[in-house]
Amino acid sequence: MAKNLNDVLAALPPKRRAKVEQRAGELATLKDLRLAVEHTQQDLAASLGVGQDTISRIEHRSDLLLSTLRRYIQAMGGELDLVARFPNRPPVLLDHIAQKPAAKVRAASTKPAGTRGKAIA
Repeated sequence: MAKNLNDVLAALPPKRRAKVEQRAGELATLKDLRLAVEHTQQDLAASLGVGQDTISRIEHRSDLLLSTLRRYIQAMGGELDLVARFPNRPPVLLDHIAQKPAAKVRAASTKPAGTRGKAIA
């Protein structure tokens, strides 16, 4: 089972945690992110139930599905948030994208049409 990234970071000595958090702000690739949280391709492959070669291919892609990226991040104990930003409007968190649909519930929605995303501060 994947560990929660916050729990992993909390267990690190303060100097190491600060270094990881600083480095995370500089990351450019999925491989960099994986190395920052000290996971191997084999670790992620085992968490996702795929071969190590699949992890390598994911890390080398320039374009991938959001669902693949979400699973990759979750396998490291992280969480992926997708945020849309527009001029003169608050950012909107796009939830339920690239997630397996939950069991459908037959209930009337309390949200007006067109307000599926959540505004975030």
